Amino acid sequence: MKIASILPYKENYTLRGAGAVALWISDFIRDSKYKKDTYIIGSTKNKNYLTENYINIDKINLKLNSTTKEYSNKIINKIKNLNFDILELHNRPIMVKEFFGKLNSKIILYFHNDPTTMKGAKSVNERMYLLKNVDKIIFISKWVKKKFFENLPNLSDNKTQIIYHSIDPIKKNVKKYKQIIFVGKLNESKGYDLYCKSMFKILDQFNDWCAISIGEERRFQNFPTHRKHINLGQIPHKKVLDYLSKSEIAVIPSRWEEPFGRTALEASSCGCATIISNSGGLPETTDYAIKLKKLNTKNIENEIIQLIKNDKLRKKIQMRSKKFVKHKLKNNSQKIDFMRNSLFPFKKININKNKLRIINIYNLAQKLNHRIYNLSLGKKFTNGFIRNGHDVIEISDRDYVRLNKSINLFGAREKFHSYLIETFKNYNPDLVIFGHSDNVNQEILTDFKSINKNIIISQWNEDPLMKNLLDTHENINKLSKFFPIVDHSFITTNPTTLNLSKKYLKKVHFFMTPVDRNIECFDVYNLKPSNDVFYAMSHGVNRATLKIGKTDSRVIFLEKLIKKMNGIKYDFYGIGKQEPVWGNEFYKSLINSKMALNLSRGQPTKHYSSNRIATLMGNGLLVFIDKKVKMSSFFNSNEIVSYNNVNDLADKIKFYKKNDKLRIKIAKKGKEKYFKLFNEVKISKYIIDKSIGKKASLI
Repeated sequence: MKIASILPYKENYTLRGAGAVALWISDFIRDSKYKKDTYIIGSTKNKNYLTENYINIDKINLKLNSTTKEYSNKIINKIKNLNFDILELHNRPIMVKEFFGKLNSKIILYFHNDPTTMKGAKSVNERMYLLKNVDKIIFISKWVKKKFFENLPNLSDNKTQIIYHSIDPIKKNVKKYKQIIFVGKLNESKGYDLYCKSMFKILDQFNDWCAISIGEERRFQNFPTHRKHINLGQIPHKKVLDYLSKSEIAVIPSRWEEPFGRTALEASSCGCATIISNSGGLPETTDYAIKLKKLNTKNIENEIIQLIKNDKLRKKIQMRSKKFVKHKLKNNSQKIDFMRNSLFPFKKININKNKLRIINIYNLAQKLNHRIYNLSLGKKFTNGFIRNGHDVIEISDRDYVRLNKSINLFGAREKFHSYLIETFKNYNPDLVIFGHSDNVNQEILTDFKSINKNIIISQWNEDPLMKNLLDTHENINKLSKFFPIVDHSFITTNPTTLNLSKKYLKKVHFFMTPVDRNIECFDVYNLKPSNDVFYAMSHGVNRATLKIGKTDSRVIFLEKLIKKMNGIKYDFYGIGKQEPVWGNEFYKSLINSKMALNLSRGQPTKHYSSNRIATLMGNGLLVFIDKKVKMSSFFNSNEIVSYNNVNDLADKIKFYKKNDKLRIKIAKKGKEKYFKLFNEVKISKYIIDKSIGKKASLI
């Protein structure tokens, strides 16, 4: 997972001047399992960055109101080709609109301050927009989350999560000095003036104690304070923790509502007896701080004096706050990684994985009352996938659209799109395979990839793709339009006969139509059929009857053959006035013939056959096929009979009619060889292996 963590414009990410957001990011990078793949993006030019993998965006001299937009555009131009999985935007909700839809990345928005004070989150509509369009919103405290949902309707907050500033528990015991410490901006909002004023009485009363303050303020006011109160200014964060570890008491008297109060967390975990105001998210930092009931100098003085005088109380608070750190860095770092993972619930496919979840999209032909079940490649693939140990969901695109179609066909296809996406999310497949699915489009497949970039998508096509057919161009277009999106394409025409670029040719694979013992279930060579030769064609599987005036080269070939087959009992369908046969009627006719002709549309082309070859050979008929199809690559002359032309075919039909034993022997061996090479289990495994990148051979 590759992550871009984007700092607010002008946020300092250096060892010396890091702000709360910068410290948050650097802390959580350390224990993240994505440490090496997380890049920090900001506009601080300095070599002393808090962590590595920092990408600097040049500062832009612009008007204040246009800085964020220009900063966003600079970042987009810089990282658009780096393919980040996640963009993490910190404290700048206004940037969501600048990034949304421009990069193919998930967006996580972090709120480190009151959302209602920030551009892009002030109004109810702006916060509703964020809830709708970002993938996750993280708040650093319950108080910050409460402010975000202020005045919003009662909405689900499943996109939101609270992850606090965190720290490592300090096990080492450090010698404490009698010093009282303040860390933060030196202004009235932080209560610095109250701290300064309270030091007069305390340091006058306890001569062996001193006061320290760490921080700076651009518009610094030199508040009157005791001479034993030393201001160290801005120092590196590690030195801040060192001073806290050596101090007895820490004071965080903020007037403003702190989103969280990182200093309070650090002070208590360093073993300081910590005094805090009861504002904003400060009470969420630790369970062992002293909360000021009323924020004024007198209360601060009283609480500090009590801690100085009561050693036992002070030591007890120090020990418990150090031992029972409320927000541990390692724990919350794991929460962040888990949250990131939740945006990608789909694991990268393991090529050694034995059990896959597969969505198989094809035409189940419910509309046709399943009369083409015996010709359905999709059904055989499902059977094969399951018998290989995988789980399969079958989706019939045409049936879904038909059943949901009203007047508006477009509306039904939109519903199908939504149905597919929601099914995809719920089922979490490893592989999506589809074939001859007219309602699957590039947009749907792109959505699959955007949900799970590791999904494998394969398509199959059994149409003839040779150049000499009138509808070949349309067939090739249907196939090739998916080439840029799908990972693999499986076709029944040898790919070398197609004019494909090298880029796509390596992703296109030949396969033979599989046989299935539950479908090709007859041994015709053991029967005594009354007919000699069988052939069945149709004018389209969706059309159950002949189409008047429709003809093709097969009809011409068959008419010539009939004239040459004197004495041969042939049973031909889909020609002349003989209507096509389907389903069980098809099988009744098929098993009543000894031999069959495997004649496909178009000129004979290397390895191409319609799916009838599986039906014919798989049911134990002696099969004749044109020599130019080159089935000799798979079957020898003892398993299939090749012919040169119509005259040669007629002669061979007559020969095998007279030589029944030889006919039976070849038909039986042909069936055995077909089931050995191209059964549904082997073909399905071949498709899966090719799809997931394993080495696989058809034979």
